[in-house]
Amino acid sequence: RLHLVESGGGAVEAGGSLTLSCTASGFTYGSSCMGWFRQAPGKGREAVATAYSGGGRLYYADSVGGRFTISLDNAENTLYLQMNGLNTGDTAIYYCAAIDLWVWDGSQCGPTEHRYNNWGQGTQVTVSS
Repeated sequence: RLHLVESGGGAVEAGGSLTLSCTASGFTYGSSCMGWFRQAPGKGREAVATAYSGGGRLYYADSVGGRFTISLDNAENTLYLQMNGLNTGDTAIYYCAAIDLWVWDGSQCGPTEHRYNNWGQGTQVTVSS
């Protein structure tokens, strides 16, 4: 199984920015789907942004499009989420998730949560008005 460790969460005022990082280890071949999901208080977990280590297959939730940017540094096995223009609706626990792929095929990558079988412990993001 993959080991995922998130960092970078915290408290910020509305309009501010944060960058989340997720360092991963234990890949089988290096091919993976990776993504950020979040769970706000009293709500279910939702996909925020996902990507494929081979490039492309980007997904952004409508609520974050144009404000958040997902990126993957394959050399460092690190996933990032640059979050700009934060609002109170972005307050949530943010989870890094991954699918360790056995082939170089990103067709599984996307926002479907149940496909992701490796999860970090989460990092809290709190946005105040």
